[in-house]
Amino acid sequence: QVQLVESGGGLGQAGGSLRLSCAASGRTFSIYAMGWFRQAPGKERDEFVARIRWRGGGASYADSGKGRFTIYRDNAKNTAYLQMNSLRPEDTAVYYCAATRSNSYSSTYRGYDYWGQGTQVTVSS
Repeated sequence: QVQLVESGGGLGQAGGSLRLSCAASGRTFSIYAMGWFRQAPGKERDEFVARIRWRGGGASYADSGKGRFTIYRDNAKNTAYLQMNSLRPEDTAVYYCAATRSNSYSSTYRGYDYWGQGTQVTVSS
């Protein structure tokens, strides 16, 4: 099993920045990739935000975050991060980090095995 704990959410202003962290523990050697998803108010928790391979390789992003969001990892700390710049009110959501053991490198909700508890991000205009 892998346990994931997010932190770093909160209130941000439009145009500002927030950084989310996701600390992994347990059988972290089994992780192939980490991803971030979000659930906006009244919507499903299936909006892909970004993903990154855990042991090297590039990252990829949803169109909504390209040029504004950066996902990166610190393997020594078993932690993944999501740096969010140029925040917009429509970024308001609960953000979840997720981990997958599969090398399919999915960008879909069902492609991930482990989930954190979520962290609220609220962006004011």
